[in-house]
Amino acid sequence: MNDGPAILVTGGAGYIGSHCCRALAAAGYHPVVFDNFSTGHRDFVTGSLVTGDLADKAKLAQAFAQHEIVAVMHFAASSLVGESVVDPQKYYANNLAGTLSLLQTMRDAGCNRLVFSSTGAVYGNADSKALPESYACAPINPYGASKLMVERVLADYRGAYGLGSFALRYFNASGADPSGGIGELRDNETHLIPRAMMALQGHVPDFAVFGDDYDTPDGTAIRDYIHVTDLAAAHVQALQLLLQGHGGGVFNLGTGTGYSVREVLGAIAAETGRAVPQVVRPRRSGDPTYLVADPTAARQTLKFRTAHSDLPTIIRTAWAWHRKAHPPKTVRSCEVNSGR
Repeated sequence: MNDGPAILVTGGAGYIGSHCCRALAAAGYHPVVFDNFSTGHRDFVTGSLVTGDLADKAKLAQAFAQHEIVAVMHFAASSLVGESVVDPQKYYANNLAGTLSLLQTMRDAGCNRLVFSSTGAVYGNADSKALPESYACAPINPYGASKLMVERVLADYRGAYGLGSFALRYFNASGADPSGGIGELRDNETHLIPRAMMALQGHVPDFAVFGDDYDTPDGTAIRDYIHVTDLAAAHVQALQLLLQGHGGGVFNLGTGTGYSVREVLGAIAAETGRAVPQVVRPRRSGDPTYLVADPTAARQTLKFRTAHSDLPTIIRTAWAWHRKAHPPKTVRSCEVNSGR
């Protein structure tokens, strides 16, 4: 077990959290995964494991005391746009109240460094320009609203309590670890790339494109796709800055390039040699037309560079993972976000 500085990783058994734990271990840190396994996977865990929920302050406090936590990476949250529209209480309880519980425990433990998993969804239905962090935030779904609320909390805690924190607004996390050991895997999958691949494997009988009447060149929504390995590297860099005394801030993590749903499906067909069977359904509430990052600030402050986020690499690593992962034979019917 790595005996480097201990980093608590909430949601560390999930898709992005597990990749960040691998990056932490490779950088000499000791990841301590805190997860309730509502969506995470035990075989994704790297480092020590504490099974628990953010609402359980006693279990959280025990993790801080037992492992001498020096900083936190916070991924534990509900993250489906469509679900947030129909069940907002779940999102405010998990994403906002859960974070408040974590922050109180951090204060009690004397831990004042946090890297927070935020989202480009805080911008809402933006125009067609790549979005800088200064762009006005106007989320159009409870998922994005809950994340923006946490960002405000972190800013207030930074001023009042000296909390050093980075809120990293990532756009469409995608792809899989190049080793093939971990990837994107959910029982109720709604994200575009994995759901399309599951359709190719015969596990999704009703793959749909939600909306072909957007004001885009091909009528489908446009998103900025960033490889999860590049996201993980940015989190480690943010952590290292905090440990060096940096106060933190808010940064976009994206590529600055957008792809439409049709373009992504075309890239999947090119990689797999098979067209994704599909139908077109009306666009869904809560899905913006265009969401692309301006990553300039992250490049300057975090020295953020993408090494895996070209669309062919994203598709290739995701497809390798899905062929290995053996998704459930029966997948419940569910919708797919226009661009996720």
